[in-house]
Amino acid sequence: MKDNSVKQGDEANAVSSSVWRYAMAKRAYVVIDAADYFDLMRGVMEEARQRIFLIGWDFDSRILLSSGRRWWQGGRRKRFPARLGSFIVWLVRNNPQLEIRLLKWNVSLVKSLFRGTMVFDLLRWARQKRIDFKFDSAHPIGCSHHQKIVVVDDVFAACGGIDMTTDRWDTPDHLPKDPRRRRPSGRLYGPWHDVTMLMEGEVAAALGELGRERWKVAGGAEIAPCVPQEFSPWPDKLRAEFENVEIGIARTRAEYGDCPQVSEIEALFAEQIRRSRRFVYAETQYFASRAIAEAICERLLEDDPPEFLIVNPLTADGWLEQLAMDSARVELLRTLKDADHAKRFRIYYPVAADGTPIYVHAKLMIVDDEILRVGSANMNNRSMGLDSECDVFIDTARPANAHVSPTIAGLRHRLLAEHCGVSQEAIAEALDRHGSMLAAVESLVPSGKHLEPLPLKHLTEAERALGESALLDPERPGEMFEPIERRGLFRRKGRLMRLRLRNRLQRSKKG
Repeated sequence: MKDNSVKQGDEANAVSSSVWRYAMAKRAYVVIDAADYFDLMRGVMEEARQRIFLIGWDFDSRILLSSGRRWWQGGRRKRFPARLGSFIVWLVRNNPQLEIRLLKWNVSLVKSLFRGTMVFDLLRWARQKRIDFKFDSAHPIGCSHHQKIVVVDDVFAACGGIDMTTDRWDTPDHLPKDPRRRRPSGRLYGPWHDVTMLMEGEVAAALGELGRERWKVAGGAEIAPCVPQEFSPWPDKLRAEFENVEIGIARTRAEYGDCPQVSEIEALFAEQIRRSRRFVYAETQYFASRAIAEAICERLLEDDPPEFLIVNPLTADGWLEQLAMDSARVELLRTLKDADHAKRFRIYYPVAADGTPIYVHAKLMIVDDEILRVGSANMNNRSMGLDSECDVFIDTARPANAHVSPTIAGLRHRLLAEHCGVSQEAIAEALDRHGSMLAAVESLVPSGKHLEPLPLKHLTEAERALGESALLDPERPGEMFEPIERRGLFRRKGRLMRLRLRNRLQRSKKG
């Protein structure tokens, strides 16, 4: 496997420190929210001819991919199981040439033991020679396998933030108390926003190579590439947003055994933020990355900085994540507020029509409508150098992509329209009228779904210390054991630390 990653001191030998490789896509489409994604992927997997490779942080075989019924052209109807676990068995029984590989984080094995029928699904899968699954533990202690990739026949791929697991299904309407948003236990869960990208062509083969290498590192036998084929399982009903584009792939992987440290995603974030001239629009589950905050801080301190609009959940999901990520977010936002002399930085959280916060799990960034980036990496430290991650992006600076800026703009309008509860036409009109994304959003009168400014909660001294230390969100393996001045959000000689010291000095002079 070609690897552009380098160990410290070998930078001169790297092809790129921020991109693993570029590959062409015949077609690509950004799927917003998991209702459409699950439905589309069910159809794609049914059309697979050689191999389905599922790579994820988690899988739950109990989820429903669809209603279990599909109409074909000509009025012919075909039935299939709706549950993911039964559907996978059904696929190999109905296609003797098909093999299915599943790779997921080893900690998810513990979750599986408490998921009732999922244990029986794993036993059913184990009995099928053409279904193989691995629980990935090939990483340092404290790391997680966080990529969310599907590769079918090495000609079709998906990469983004959506796992095929519980609590993910939702529509862009994010209806309050939607009865379809139900766990296998029968309990309802709240509205959930997510994004992933579907791709066809050479880029799928590249992602297939990435998956096969990860499978081997996780202890699996070497897997041969799929035999080249003309047929593509791209859904007939899906009209591509992008055609004949070059897609970049960036990764994160912690140093482990013979695998070197890979921090392409961190470098790419810094590059793309520094390149922005007008705006950066981002959706992210967390905002806790020191490296990203420093890149934004650098831009905000300029005389005429670009706008930054970030969509975040109100709180992280789970008490430990809230303790680690929310505390760090407060500390970073307070520091960025001091740098934001031109008032160009805003962070919002979306709410449903009844005021219920919509959980943001998406990992997306749009820069100047010239860069579109979708992947598994959050804006937190772990995604920069600890957990395994994969992002894909389309950049109009690449000659093959010079034509796609209007399409990226249309996607940004679609996302803003979803969050603000208005039509895309209303968003486009507001943007034209105000000439500012921040002003356009703030001009809209909330009447249903809308974006709320994120409130900064008061932190106790213990929460502040934990957030600043990044103890639960380190950037690299073993960092938690380093002296505090060499790690954390405000490490010595970092831009954030210098800004904080300057502001403290100014306040002491005023006092």
